[in-house]
Amino acid sequence: MRTFFLFSMLLLGMGTYAQTVVSGTVTDTNGEPVPGANIVIVGKAIGTTTDFDGNFSLETSEMPPFDLRITSIGYTEGSARVESSGQTLAITLSEAQTFLDEVVISASRTPERIFESPVSVERFGLQDIAATTAPSFYDGLQNLKGVDINTNSLTFQSVNTRGFATFANNRFMQLVDGMDNTAPGLNFVLGNLVGMSELEVQSVEILPGASSALYGAGAFNGILFMTSKNPFDYQGISAYFKTGFTQQDAAGTNPYYDFGIRAAHAFNDKLAVKANFSYLQGEDWHANSTVDLARPGADRTDPAYDGLNVYGDEVSTLLNFDAAAGLPSGTVGTALVSRTGYQEADLLNYNAQSVKTDFSVYYRPWANDFEIIYNGRVGRGNTIYQGANRYAIRDFILQQHRLEFRNDNFFLRGYITSENAGNSYDTRFAAINVNRRWKSDTQWFTDYAETYIGARLGVGTGVQLDEETAHAVARQAADQGRFVPGTREFDRALAQVTADGDLTTGAKFIDNTKFRHVDANYNFTHLTSEIAEIQIGGSFREYVLNSSGTIFTDTDGPISYNEYGAYLQVQKKLLDERIKLTGSVRYDKNQFFDWFFSPRLSILTVLGPEKNHNLRVSVQQGFRNPTTQDLFIGLNAGRAILVGAAPDNLDRDVRNFDLSTSGAALTGSSQARIVGRAAYENAFSLASVNAGAPAAVETPLVQPEEITAYEAGYRGKVGKVAIDISGFYNKYQNFISNTTVVVPFYGQAGDGGLSLLALQNGDFFPYQTYTNSPVDIEAYGVNAGFDAKLPGGFDLGASYSYIEQEFDQAAFPDFRTNFNSPNHKVKASFGHRELFKNFGFNVNYRWSDSYLWQNTFADGIIDAYTVLDAQVNYTIPSLDSIIKVGGSNILGEEYFSAVGTGAVGSIFYVSWTVNP
Repeated sequence: MRTFFLFSMLLLGMGTYAQTVVSGTVTDTNGEPVPGANIVIVGKAIGTTTDFDGNFSLETSEMPPFDLRITSIGYTEGSARVESSGQTLAITLSEAQTFLDEVVISASRTPERIFESPVSVERFGLQDIAATTAPSFYDGLQNLKGVDINTNSLTFQSVNTRGFATFANNRFMQLVDGMDNTAPGLNFVLGNLVGMSELEVQSVEILPGASSALYGAGAFNGILFMTSKNPFDYQGISAYFKTGFTQQDAAGTNPYYDFGIRAAHAFNDKLAVKANFSYLQGEDWHANSTVDLARPGADRTDPAYDGLNVYGDEVSTLLNFDAAAGLPSGTVGTALVSRTGYQEADLLNYNAQSVKTDFSVYYRPWANDFEIIYNGRVGRGNTIYQGANRYAIRDFILQQHRLEFRNDNFFLRGYITSENAGNSYDTRFAAINVNRRWKSDTQWFTDYAETYIGARLGVGTGVQLDEETAHAVARQAADQGRFVPGTREFDRALAQVTADGDLTTGAKFIDNTKFRHVDANYNFTHLTSEIAEIQIGGSFREYVLNSSGTIFTDTDGPISYNEYGAYLQVQKKLLDERIKLTGSVRYDKNQFFDWFFSPRLSILTVLGPEKNHNLRVSVQQGFRNPTTQDLFIGLNAGRAILVGAAPDNLDRDVRNFDLSTSGAALTGSSQARIVGRAAYENAFSLASVNAGAPAAVETPLVQPEEITAYEAGYRGKVGKVAIDISGFYNKYQNFISNTTVVVPFYGQAGDGGLSLLALQNGDFFPYQTYTNSPVDIEAYGVNAGFDAKLPGGFDLGASYSYIEQEFDQAAFPDFRTNFNSPNHKVKASFGHRELFKNFGFNVNYRWSDSYLWQNTFADGIIDAYTVLDAQVNYTIPSLDSIIKVGGSNILGEEYFSAVGTGAVGSIFYVSWTVNP
């Protein structure tokens, strides 16, 4: 900490010697103050911001005369001339006519208008939050051009750009005030479940595509930045309350509540604090599909029935009734039989909840731009996550604590992110082990077989039953004593199972994983502006995996490893600022892999006599390190065992399997001991086994994924119409994904002997490996949109997106890219901020094409869908309040964004926001 402080003092000393003082006020055309406006010396990275009352004071060593550029979100750029020290300025900003005038920081790590950004960027600011038709600002992001949101649950939406979407979206990064919001053990962001309160958000920026050159390994397919309000600039008490109801065919009509409060106060020009609290509760989307994807049209009368949202029926075995009864082959035959499962609704309650709190202290020891910030965030929530199985996330807690030193030219930030899985559990294993608590699998299948054989032979009755009736009688007999949902016995068994972290007997997963992160950036532009704008920075991260063996192979204690990197960016404007060149380069190192080099080059050219049009092109390379689960997972997911590909993880996963009678006779043992290494070195490809021609396969260990990304775009302003068009082409090398293999319990795959007998005897188990695609994968697409101010003050916007991947699935049937993106999407919006005095409205329309969804839980086609959202709002100036009435999916056409989730229904709400 002493080193951090001394380093901060050194950086501070580079730019605080002042000879010129300028002060003033920034207001809008109605005379209202504009807080948080940026005042920057033209051509320099020297500036300040206005306070809550629109006042500012700028101290600089620059000698007059010089010019100031004044920018603020939602306003057009202003300017002012400084002629002398001590001058007082009165600056008026007009409302921005197009979104291209808004200021973003993420694209180049420095403030610039969207119009000047060297790459594609989407922004969602305070006015967008106020006008959103969605129940929350985070839901409203799905109306942005080129942005997809997959709905996992009422409280868990997964943001994605440019394809390859999953709920565990580890190709997309989310930063909250610079902190990576990824859950360290889960390896993905749980939407805004434990993120930021709506009252606290100043802006949201989304960079589609690769940004590794500036942001490192996680910035692979896109980044979402959420920036909070500074308590020096946004003071007072704000609050909102929303209430309404959700509507879904499966769940009916249920109440919905969302409440938040924010308090911020600057005690003087040196010390300010803020605190936030928000609480959301509602009924989650029920998932109740009983379709058997492997046997279309099958129902419970099929002895091998395996329903999509029915769990426990994955436990199945091939029963050879003839061999069991000592009868000649073909007498009563064989059948694949599964245990009787439980509906998802039997295994969890659908109480969706999100509780977010945070507290911050801002200290400016010299009452200038140098700040010391402490920020602590704690989020707790209930949601549903769909990965290999459906997981009931209960009392999940994510904590983040940050200490940051910064001024206008640098920041030095350190933070820790930790998670606690709380009372979360796997619903599939909950069902499996509830079943086993009243009768073991062996006993259940024995009872089934004996009853079936007797029924087919007419034992005791003299009446020989047909196959279908005999199976029904056998299941009824085997299910004698089964715990019935809603009974005391079932509830007690479920409580015991979900409190047990051993998946052979329970369903709970334990996770206290964390990571520590430090990053820094210094902008030399105030020293080098005559030459170029230059920035340097770097980061260090340490992971500490701690799941007590329930997720990772950390049964003998936590697993630690680290990664670090450094970058340089240079920007230069030429020819009267009509050409902007940006070059970036970054080196990163993960403990398990070689150094990786990530360059980016972009050229932006401004055209037209009024500089209202520009063209941009960029090319960059990026990379993604394998996640903690890619490396160290060791989890029996029921349908397959997941084994991470870190070299020292292969021998950590050790499991014992019961052998069939035939297998026991061949090996002389009733059990087989299988080490995770076998999945990579002694296995058959799943496709070959399914095709009846088993072929041995060796799976390479996972390596970092690489991308080369090309982008070209046009931005233009024609009157009050803004146009933004971009096209991209991404080429992925070493694309990380999973393959499923079949591991025999004895023999060596490909030996033509014992291993084939293992397959024939049912002595095998599927394993999921983590590896890289043997061929390159390509994706390309176009995003085009416009926003216009129409006569009468109406706002109209529309966008179209097209995306496609190139991958020969037929040539590599075991490899899954999980592209999971519709080829075509259309979005539109129409509204008016003040149709008449104090009254406004907004309507959003979305249409998505059908697409193939691939995921470890289930695959299938997602049908095309249309969604219409709308809201009307009324402002009460005397109370500084806004009342809004709205609804999402108001047409009530339920839709899915993935196979196996609950259908997304409608939400209708009324909200009251005070001091927004």
